[in-house]
Amino acid sequence: MSKEIKSYDEVKTMLGSASEAWEMLVGYIRNYYIMDELWAEGNPNHKHYHNLRFRRGGKTLITLSIRQGYFIASIVLGKRERETFEEERELLSKKVSYIYDQAKTYHDGKWLGFDIYDNSLCEDIIRLLSIKRKPNRKILPDDRNKSGQLDLGMSHEEITTCLFQ
Repeated sequence: MSKEIKSYDEVKTMLGSASEAWEMLVGYIRNYYIMDELWAEGNPNHKHYHNLRFRRGGKTLITLSIRQGYFIASIVLGKRERETFEEERELLSKKVSYIYDQAKTYHDGKWLGFDIYDNSLCEDIIRLLSIKRKPNRKILPDDRNKSGQLDLGMSHEEITTCLFQ
């Protein structure tokens, strides 16, 4: 298991066409949330070989698991979050609602996994993130797209400097 996040060039090579969606989601999280980023590498034969987990206060916001040519965005919704989801269901796509309905509910919540090949589900996942946890970053850059240009290997200080220049 490695704690050093791979360079964006390496991740982009693994993701292929899904790299735009990766940039959008990682950029959004880094823009709107202050989170610990945990990078893990496991057995190359395991289906979730590379993982980037965004976590704060002992709770995981989202886990992004890289596969060849796509990635899986995993979000666990607890009881309160499921109630909020039900209230906002009509704002989400039919695909997200279908995945939600098909997911089994465990003692710790409903585990949702989305295979991301392009950015078609990104806005829905961003909405799910705000259901899971409200953004906690106080100062935000004017241009949200600026965050997609950040290297995954950058430190928190480098990210802040780049975003708020």
